Amino acid sequence: MNNMDKKQALHYHAMGRPGKIEVVPTKPHSTQYDLSLAYSPGVAEPCLEIQKNQIDAYKYTAKSNLVAVISNGTAVLGLGDIGALSGKPVMEGKGLLFKIFADIDVFDIELDTKDVDKFIETVKMISPTFGGINLEDIKAPECFEIERRLKEELDIPVMHDDQHGTAIISAAGLLNALELNGKKIDTIRVVVNGAGAAAISCARLYKALGVKKENMIMCDSKGVIYTGRAGLNAEKEEFAIETSARTLTEALVGADMFLGLSVADILCEEMIQSMAKDPIVFALANPNPEIGYEKAIHSRPDIIFATGRSDYPNQINNVLGFPYIFRGALDVQARSINEEMKLAATYALAELTKEPVPENVKMAYNDPSIAFGRNYIIPKPLDTRLISRIAPAVAKAAIESGVARTEIEDWDAYRDQLEKRMGQDERLMRRMTRKAKTNPKRIVFAEGADIKTLMAVQEILSEKIAHPVLIGNKTEIETLQKQYKLELPELTIFDPAKETNKINQYTQAYYEKRQRKGIILEQAKELMKNPNFIGLMMVESGEADGFISGIHSNYHDVLRAAKDIIGLRACCKYAVGMHIVTNKKGTYFLADTTVNSHPSADTLECVTVLTYEAVKQFNVEPVVALTSYSNFGEYRLGSPAQIQEAVDTLHRKYPEILVDGEMSASIAFKTELRQARFPFSPLADKDVNTIIFPNLSSGSIALGVLQELGNNEIIGPVLLGLNKPVHILQMGCSVRDIVYMTTLAVTDAQKEMPVDMCRI
Repeated sequence: MNNMDKKQALHYHAMGRPGKIEVVPTKPHSTQYDLSLAYSPGVAEPCLEIQKNQIDAYKYTAKSNLVAVISNGTAVLGLGDIGALSGKPVMEGKGLLFKIFADIDVFDIELDTKDVDKFIETVKMISPTFGGINLEDIKAPECFEIERRLKEELDIPVMHDDQHGTAIISAAGLLNALELNGKKIDTIRVVVNGAGAAAISCARLYKALGVKKENMIMCDSKGVIYTGRAGLNAEKEEFAIETSARTLTEALVGADMFLGLSVADILCEEMIQSMAKDPIVFALANPNPEIGYEKAIHSRPDIIFATGRSDYPNQINNVLGFPYIFRGALDVQARSINEEMKLAATYALAELTKEPVPENVKMAYNDPSIAFGRNYIIPKPLDTRLISRIAPAVAKAAIESGVARTEIEDWDAYRDQLEKRMGQDERLMRRMTRKAKTNPKRIVFAEGADIKTLMAVQEILSEKIAHPVLIGNKTEIETLQKQYKLELPELTIFDPAKETNKINQYTQAYYEKRQRKGIILEQAKELMKNPNFIGLMMVESGEADGFISGIHSNYHDVLRAAKDIIGLRACCKYAVGMHIVTNKKGTYFLADTTVNSHPSADTLECVTVLTYEAVKQFNVEPVVALTSYSNFGEYRLGSPAQIQEAVDTLHRKYPEILVDGEMSASIAFKTELRQARFPFSPLADKDVNTIIFPNLSSGSIALGVLQELGNNEIIGPVLLGLNKPVHILQMGCSVRDIVYMTTLAVTDAQKEMPVDMCRI
């Protein structure tokens, strides 16, 4: 990791509240009565119920959704034995993944001991707190004994993810690879390079799936593990076989599969060429695999290749498994995670890969051709279907194998509940970032000599989201770069003082564009001293793909310039400002929050249609409510009347838009109340995700309240209706705001301009 990445990583973990996780109350606590229920005397009642029936802890406490991530820091990532406290950031990170992918709460626990008995005894003593135990980063061979004994002695799910996560994901990939090359699992020859926790677990699961022991050769750093080799521990002895092979090179001759959980660059093309027809090669060493992707693919055309990396096809990633396995186990209050549950997860992953891939996944990876095949043998980590496929499979296996305390009666309802728990749009910005990185665009920053811009550009370059172009004095930018020790490789700076020819070209083009709109040449020359005009002309001339400004510029001044230079789309009468709000309940789209102050019915129609289009571009199905202070004709003057007119027009001209109004915010967000009071509405039983405000005042105030008082992440403003991507930040924006808006500008530039809904 270079200095820039180190600094960013340290800042990420230290900024604001240190660390990555926190505890949040889930019950009301604002009044004395609330507190009397939460603690004394009300808390005594659930205590007494649990005393009578221990299982009621799942009913009255957080145990039902709480997992402990426990480590002693003896095998942390590729860092080795760095100690319990040093490994805490990794354990917090695992907790974050549990939460964002499966809505599971986590306490990370670091045990400062290498003594197996002390470790086990400590975990046993704290186990009543938790619904499950995820063991993490514990070195072999101790990890085998720790997991085995805890599974035997505890009545809650225990899983060492370093072992079983990789095994489950790679096994699913193996099943699909064999289906593609037509080979049978009970006849293939497998070579496993590496004999640590993950390798041993993979080999065991492969055997459970049908690979024969005599057809599997395992290698460690000393070569082939064969019968009679001295110094083998019990786990390695389990996989010792009679073979004349003594080296990895010899073992690979004629092999059908290579599984690498070892070190980088241990394979060469010649070794792969010695394998059998249609070889399967899983090179899972991280961050650099046993052989690079390009070399492996070049070695032979019939290879099926996978790595642990996200930048190549077929990523074997544990995040495809552990969140959803624990989700399913917790939801049936399982006593353990057994072999049946692991196999169920394996088969569920394999089957999901063969289903048609949703458009939002294709969009996230910018690949419309994703389909079951040699380059897609395992689902993508951003596939939102994972939770509704794997968790039910695991839960059903727990029930059928007799380790579940509770049963699920309605599996369709359970799947719906899982999807609602996460929200289909929960990973919106991760999805958009991934898409941006597939085809970065040239984004020009008008305020290039601002430190916030430069810090954002550092992250943008590191993430390879865009190709930034900074407008500003080159000396000032380089001075700031040195002062703040920013690493900005391959930075493009447009210094107006040194680009007189370009400035003259932009001036003339602008003058020709606006000479019949009241602009004379002298005015054009004066305006072209403004970096906003320069940047917008760069986009208009095709020398950049998108534009970002607003840190120090007046929003409406920049908007006016953008409309003059970039112009509105052919069928748009107005530009529109939209914000995206994400919270635990889901993702919501709010408009107009920045542009139209006193919209007429005609304007509200345009705002609704442009917002509908924009939400669709995020692969979210819009459910649109036009809001006011009244409900469905309760009042007939002011904004209600304008909304009623707009809704009538929308229903007539755009039957495909699921929209209604006017309605109050409480009716918009309370589906049950809306269904009970206004069953005639087409939104009656729908969950609203898009809010149209009656005017800019209400939109701006609501947004401000959400920003200041709510636990919300606000993205925006997103400017809609222009011919090319232009986004104007609001004063006081953060570095993260700039990064997000750049990401959206890139994804906006990647897509073809949508067909105008010319009914506006």
